[in-house]
Amino acid sequence: MRPEIKELIEISRFYGKNKDYVIAGGGNTSFKDDSTIWIKASGRSLACLDEGSLVALSREKLHLISEKTYSEDPVLREEQVKNDLYASIEGSDLSLRPSVETSLHELIRYKFIVHLHPTLVNGILCSRNAKKMVQKLFGERTLFVPYTDPGYILFKKLGEEIKTFRNNFSSDPHLIMLENHGSFVGADSTEEVKNIYDQVISAITNEIGTLPETTDLQYNPLLNKVLPALRMLLSDDGPKVIRCRHNTLTERYYKSQADFHKISLPLTPDIIVYCKSRYLYIEQSSSSERILQSVKQQLPVFRNEYGYLPSVIVVKNAGIIAVGSSAESAETILDVYEDLVKVSYYSSLFGGTKSLTPEQSAFIDKWEVENYRRKMAGTRTSSSKLSHRIAVVTGGAQGFGAGIAEALFRQQVNVVVADLNEEAGLDLVKVLNSERTGNRAVFVKTDVSDPASVEKMIEKAVSEFGGIDIMVSNAGILRAGGLDETEPEQFLKTTNINYAGYFYCAKYASEIMKIQNAERPGYFSDIIQINSKSGLRGSNRNFAYAGAKFGGIGLTQSFALELAPYRIKVNSICPGNFYEGPLWSDPKNGLFVQYLNTGKVPGAKTVDDVRNHYENQVPLKRGCRLGDVVKALLYIIDQEYKTGQAVPVTGGQVMLG
Repeated sequence: MRPEIKELIEISRFYGKNKDYVIAGGGNTSFKDDSTIWIKASGRSLACLDEGSLVALSREKLHLISEKTYSEDPVLREEQVKNDLYASIEGSDLSLRPSVETSLHELIRYKFIVHLHPTLVNGILCSRNAKKMVQKLFGERTLFVPYTDPGYILFKKLGEEIKTFRNNFSSDPHLIMLENHGSFVGADSTEEVKNIYDQVISAITNEIGTLPETTDLQYNPLLNKVLPALRMLLSDDGPKVIRCRHNTLTERYYKSQADFHKISLPLTPDIIVYCKSRYLYIEQSSSSERILQSVKQQLPVFRNEYGYLPSVIVVKNAGIIAVGSSAESAETILDVYEDLVKVSYYSSLFGGTKSLTPEQSAFIDKWEVENYRRKMAGTRTSSSKLSHRIAVVTGGAQGFGAGIAEALFRQQVNVVVADLNEEAGLDLVKVLNSERTGNRAVFVKTDVSDPASVEKMIEKAVSEFGGIDIMVSNAGILRAGGLDETEPEQFLKTTNINYAGYFYCAKYASEIMKIQNAERPGYFSDIIQINSKSGLRGSNRNFAYAGAKFGGIGLTQSFALELAPYRIKVNSICPGNFYEGPLWSDPKNGLFVQYLNTGKVPGAKTVDDVRNHYENQVPLKRGCRLGDVVKALLYIIDQEYKTGQAVPVTGGQVMLG
């Protein structure tokens, strides 16, 4: 890798990871030498730019674009320009699409060009006094360009402006400000680019003073009954994911229709790409019923007027609700719309806000280039039928639970990992979220024997993702012992976690699933208990555990009858012994050790003796493995005609008659 490309990647990531400068796939960077320009490919993010995300193009061939005459028809013209950009690519690899701004970067003679959308800068550029403020703060050697539709028209406009600038100053501008768009900084070193951006931000903050700090506000619990219904109402083309944001910034603009009007129109192209150009406001928010009633009244009107369903809904006293095809896209929508709110606030300090006109918005919304960006920013392709569903896994930080959570995450499911082991849970979530997938995992510390804790767990799932599709009740404990060894408190603890905990999970999860089904009656959800072979037959000197598991199957059958009208399937999976897991193999408290110490296996003198004793009881001569349970879980979810069942996964050790 040549040093300049390494510098380009470093500065791209530096700004790309800072939401004050660029959000989602916005912004662009390039480096050029005498013959070649390397530029970020369309749809790629600056935050994770690498050499494979850059497109190399011939500068000689790019120069021909400025000399050619293209069609007057805007659609045909942009297609012709796109084809000429592709023709300029060096090499035969056409898998990456050159940025539409490539020609703009080629116009400016400096080696490095960094195009960003800094929130503070756009606070000026989206104001009514944009040109005046740019001249005041940055002087005459900054090039200000009035708003121009992006693409070829902007390229021609900027070319004329730069030519005039060169005639006046005998050099290219280091700083270019595009009204309602963003800034270009050009220089022959990345260090100089950073210095210029530092000076720009410093000049703006010196002008407007200290800005109010944005702090998070409490999640409004009324949304617990709103979001699952809203998720179904907006899921025409598959289940959506909903994310919320409530803070002191949003609070400025949701108290009335007049306040919302200040943030109701797009200010930059990015807002249209990710959030479209219209957003829904809900003022009637005194109860969940009033919110839903208002939504149901306004949605048909909104769709009829604009031709699409809203991806942004602002609710009085609740904040911003973003509706996306994935958790990633919903989070991006939140970021981009919150940036609009910030820009609106800053622009009010510079004489008032100047939004894009309906004609300008329509051009961007229909522009093929921006539709390509929208597609690239949307849901990643997956063959999984479960993509972007929402699952809760109790006991999800370790053992079978961690394996189930990870397996569901691999199916592009959004996963709530619930467990008492906070350290292990946070570690697992960190590992899962480190992968570049469209789904997300979150951890919530949960004690399934405490109904209030379970209720908070369900609230977390709804507040993070908008609903629940799969409830996996996996948390459990096992303490072996006979009647003479088991104390009442130990029996109650085992029963509360293994039996009552399942009841609490089913109770609170089914409330959310019923709301979803009420709005989409054909929609299926699943409650799945990870039971045990001990729930199918008695277990010697292990009655507390076996009794709770037997009771769990009774709950499964009863819940299945009650919840069938709501398309909520309820089933149990009864694994055989998971010998590799800590429950059995922990060297201090594992069942092999416990059974050896309590004499449950006659004649056993070592832990290996105990293990061999149990493995020999299985016809397939091994313990149950995680993969066996995951296959059963995915099978159950995939079925629409299986409910109230206890599915043995025991290697033939337990067979149902």
